Amino acid sequence: MSSVQRRREELAQQDPEYRRLLEEHRARDRRLGELARKGWLTAEEEQEEKRLKKEKLRLKDQMEALLRSFHV
Repeated sequence: MSSVQRRREELAQQDPEYRRLLEEHRARDRRLGELARKGWLTAEEEQEEKRLKKEKLRLKDQMEALLRSFHV
């Protein structure tokens, strides 16, 4: 396991905000997986997919910012 991965795990255990962001990120990832398994998407689902991808990226950026400020 890399040191970055260890820091992420420690942060997830210690920081409720990081844990919340991680859970939201995973929820969006699961929904994107559901959409990806469909044969085709409606216009609404395509919009949802775009929104979810943007939200997932925003959450990742927020988690990385917390990780950078986390000192072991």
